[in-house]
Amino acid sequence: MATMDGGLKKQILATPASLPWQQVGIAPHHGIDLFLPALRSEKSAGCGEILDLLPLIDWCSSLGFDLIQLLPLFDMGHETSPYNALSSCAIDPLFISLYALPWLDGAPDLIESLTQLKRHLIPSSTPFRELREEKKEWLVAYVTRIARSHLSPDLLKQFMSDNPWLLPYALFKTLKETHQHNHWCNWPEEHRNLPPESMQALYDTLHPAPEFFVILQYLASEQLKEVRRHAESRGLLIKGDLPILVSPDSADVWAEPHLFNPELAVGAPPDFYVPEGQCWGFPVPLWEEHPDGMLLWWQRRLSFASHLFHLYRIDHIIGFFHLWAVPNGKKAKDGFFLPREEALWLPRGKEIIEKLLISSLMLPIAEDLGTVPTGMREELTALGICGTKVMRWEREEALPRHFIPPSHYQPLSMTTLSTHDSPTLALWWRDFTSEASLYAQEQGWDYEPTLSTEQRMALLKASHHSASLFHVNLLQEYLALFSELVWEELEQERINIPGYVLPRNWSYRYRPSLETIINHEGLASAIKSLLP
Repeated sequence: MATMDGGLKKQILATPASLPWQQVGIAPHHGIDLFLPALRSEKSAGCGEILDLLPLIDWCSSLGFDLIQLLPLFDMGHETSPYNALSSCAIDPLFISLYALPWLDGAPDLIESLTQLKRHLIPSSTPFRELREEKKEWLVAYVTRIARSHLSPDLLKQFMSDNPWLLPYALFKTLKETHQHNHWCNWPEEHRNLPPESMQALYDTLHPAPEFFVILQYLASEQLKEVRRHAESRGLLIKGDLPILVSPDSADVWAEPHLFNPELAVGAPPDFYVPEGQCWGFPVPLWEEHPDGMLLWWQRRLSFASHLFHLYRIDHIIGFFHLWAVPNGKKAKDGFFLPREEALWLPRGKEIIEKLLISSLMLPIAEDLGTVPTGMREELTALGICGTKVMRWEREEALPRHFIPPSHYQPLSMTTLSTHDSPTLALWWRDFTSEASLYAQEQGWDYEPTLSTEQRMALLKASHHSASLFHVNLLQEYLALFSELVWEELEQERINIPGYVLPRNWSYRYRPSLETIINHEGLASAIKSLLP
């Protein structure tokens, strides 16, 4: 467990991240990692919604948790991965809590129709396509009949002025529907290459009106601000997730194509787990060619996010130092690192991160997993940035590669048992026999493919008593303490298998309802016993 001696505090306060650290508190933090659409509550319409976080915050606070980490909430369009969104800023309207929208009293038919949407809570996976279409239809009716007449034009104008990404996003969404949701590269020339100076004129004249999407973003952001305020009243921090990459078919790339190289796709080099490497399809951001433009892009994102979150996860922070670039048409293993000169990697990453720290008081936490440049983690520590420690992957370099005791972790880190991209703890224990049996041996346990409740409790407790300052696990890792709170098949508890396009990716849903979770006395008692 991290001890808050004066030396550690002094070390942190001497880093470039000093001010963000003072905002969140230089102390151990414990919490859960949540996939919002996977929730289901008595109030939600078809999937987890923003205001479902309010009772979850109360529950976390009662247990001794002080942090909720959220996987990205960005507008996924017709996709299901929040990391392949249509915008790097816009919140997915799917997450708006419909029942709580203002001025609904005068529309009993809309209130009644919410009952029909609840049928989508029944399946064991989230039916994104059907749910998205029905909620969109409901929101069109709500905005047309109610919201547009109550929201003043001046308020919306100010909202757009405060968030410059909104204009291109609203246009992009409207044009996307106009062109049957085709990739923007296949739109007519006049819409495919729209000069920035022409966007406002098109916004004012386009039909259907792009204002619809501005209103949805206003409503969503107001609900998330309510969540943040409630979290603060209960002493909790809300952690967002800001990937460094963006979909090629997004409002960002459409509006500012000069900031991205579409001829190269970002991926990951071959490694032990994926020998062929990975190609994710995201265009390479051009930091060297357009440093001011890329910084402004990040500043817009941080400005909006800072009203919603207290800290944020930087997905694939390695990409600030170097990116694995795969030429179009080539295999992932045929890619190469950018910059090509290894001597540039550490200075490049340091410069970018320092600029982000100056741009926001939110504390970033790094996802620094995978093949990392030599010296990168030391550089993050010097900057005051926590890395991520997945306990199963923390091994000593020298043979026989014993697991590093969590008590030996670098304090500037976040300990976790699993991630949304990895097998859950139980899946790893069953399927990675050589690793799991070695772990069992080091703990003095007899290895069996099925992880026992006692072993799970021991591992969870170790994750919360590590030397790290942050301790965060996926919610389902706690639910798995009780068989009735998880699915019978272990595979059903995994959120995503990276590198593959699978129907089950990102369709994960928690087996119990939100109400069942927060009223489960055994779960509450078990979690309390895990915390320091």
